[in-house]
Amino acid sequence: MVLTIYIALMSVVLLVMMKVDKERARRNQYRISERTLWVMALLGGAVGGVIGMQLFRHKTKHLSFRFGFPLLALLDVSVLVFVRF
Repeated sequence: MVLTIYIALMSVVLLVMMKVDKERARRNQYRISERTLWVMALLGGAVGGVIGMQLFRHKTKHLSFRFGFPLLALLDVSVLVFVRF
């Protein structure tokens, strides 16, 4: 239960970060670093990162994001399923 809440919270945080970074990119402002986005994904927010990529069409041309975020999201979901059983 705690792990599910943690992953959900991290996903929401990364989703918001993806939106903010996309808006900053459009306005040519200071951006959130790719490294920070990756750290958030590695800390459990990958599902939100994948959703953010699709909703905001952000980082979709970067192969590392296009394949890495979904793989991390699959890992997060797999961990949740494994812990449940």
